[in-house]
Amino acid sequence: MTHSAPQSDLGTHEVHNQPPSRGNCDLWASDPVLRSVAALTGAQRDPLRRYAKTLGRAELRDAARQANRHTPELDLFDRGGRRLDEVRFHPAYHKFMEISVAAGYAAIAWEGGDGGHATHAAMVYLASQVEPGHCCPLTMTYAAVPVISAADGISDVWRPKALSRTYDPSVRPITQKSGATIGMALTEKQGGSDIRTNTARAEADGAAWRLTGHKWFCSAPMSDAFLTLAQAPGGLTCFLVPRWLEDGRNRIRIQRLKDKLGNRSNASAEIEYDRAYGHQLGETGRGIQTIVEMIHHTRLDTAMAPAGLMRAALVEALHWVTHRTAFQKNLIDQPLMRTVLADLTLDWEGSLALGMRVARAFDGTRDEDRAFARIGVALAKFMTNKLCPVVVGEAMEVLGGGGYIEDSPLPMLYREAPLNGIWEGSGNVICLDVLRTLAKDPGTRDALNAELETVTGQDTKYDAALNAYRARWKGLAAEGEARWFVERTALLLTASLLIRQAPDPIADAFVRTRLSGERGRISGAVSNLNTRAILSRMGPMD
Repeated sequence: MTHSAPQSDLGTHEVHNQPPSRGNCDLWASDPVLRSVAALTGAQRDPLRRYAKTLGRAELRDAARQANRHTPELDLFDRGGRRLDEVRFHPAYHKFMEISVAAGYAAIAWEGGDGGHATHAAMVYLASQVEPGHCCPLTMTYAAVPVISAADGISDVWRPKALSRTYDPSVRPITQKSGATIGMALTEKQGGSDIRTNTARAEADGAAWRLTGHKWFCSAPMSDAFLTLAQAPGGLTCFLVPRWLEDGRNRIRIQRLKDKLGNRSNASAEIEYDRAYGHQLGETGRGIQTIVEMIHHTRLDTAMAPAGLMRAALVEALHWVTHRTAFQKNLIDQPLMRTVLADLTLDWEGSLALGMRVARAFDGTRDEDRAFARIGVALAKFMTNKLCPVVVGEAMEVLGGGGYIEDSPLPMLYREAPLNGIWEGSGNVICLDVLRTLAKDPGTRDALNAELETVTGQDTKYDAALNAYRARWKGLAAEGEARWFVERTALLLTASLLIRQAPDPIADAFVRTRLSGERGRISGAVSNLNTRAILSRMGPMD
């Protein structure tokens, strides 16, 4: 289908001083920081290059808008009154699912290649720049694999389907499908993050179980199965609950879809288990210990997605200022505009570097790698998600009123910005997890300190900040100071990474403004940034 060129002479006025369409944009070729950190973390170049080029097509940006405008619809009953419990998606949503499944979003980390988790993390970053809603079921599928793999009698059936690179949205039992997605249903009304208070119950039924109860949030209710928690006679236990059985529909009832702020293309639901058939995963009474492996991996994705959202917002802002004039000057040449955008760019680059370093630890096989992954993923999740809404909001402001209109992707990105900070543990939960992990696990303390010590002696301001941090918290912070402690730890960790791997102007600016106090509370409240060097990290602006 071809389109005529848009008309600028409209009779009553002529359209000018409006940036042109961005057209196709290769998300790999245009992102020098991604290419650099991918190489440093051992991510697989060719799969990322292909995926990024596909996602950067203009037609997929249009498809993303359609997927978010035409939100999922719930079909509870057919015309005769028989239950369906099905959710219908716009074809654009299925298109993104097909592309990302084929690229290996959920599978590549488990296929045995080098840098699998780093490659997966970079895919999360890329997908989040274009259509973040479809990431939810794929992230949970990726994260469910180690839990399913450890389950005798389940792994042989479910693991190959979860790792399939064929997207199969058909409504059939798992044995008849060419691929599968795995969802999660943990949260209940009374407990939220406190899943120990869950009241859904499980009763033995031969070698399997029957689950009864309500789940306040079921992410991706069209998944082929759900990891869930229920109270068995021996205590809170983890189960895999298929959506379809060999003889028909399992007894999972969708009550309603959540009317969410963002993540609009993806469905989230309230569901009931009415003696739903399920398979036990892990030991009876150790449900939290079983599900925490899945949560550990989903947290990697919730740390990476904000970096992608920030990148997408900043690209839009930079495209705007490159092609827009105001007050007789190009916006990109105005010192205050450059300062604001450069300051925001530091937040994005630090977030990407931190997330990818954590992903590299997920690929590691040493005890030190696993220890750093445990603490690093929590620090990265907290920090990147606190920065994301600010960066996206500032980028929206750069575009002015046009950034507030749905013709721009900024409203979608802004609605999405808070999500990952809430999912898989809100800020307070993450901070308390950091304190508990450091208190209980000396290995995580050693791994974290080793990272912070790597660059001592290279930057006097960094050394002074690290010494002040250790003097302030000689041991661990009190609970009331947990946010301050976690923020400072994450900033020091990010600074150490940028000193190691970023050009001097980026590392120097980050240390001076984030660690040495040479910055106000709001974005752009800084001075003496090398804006040319910092903004060049965003790649070429046409």
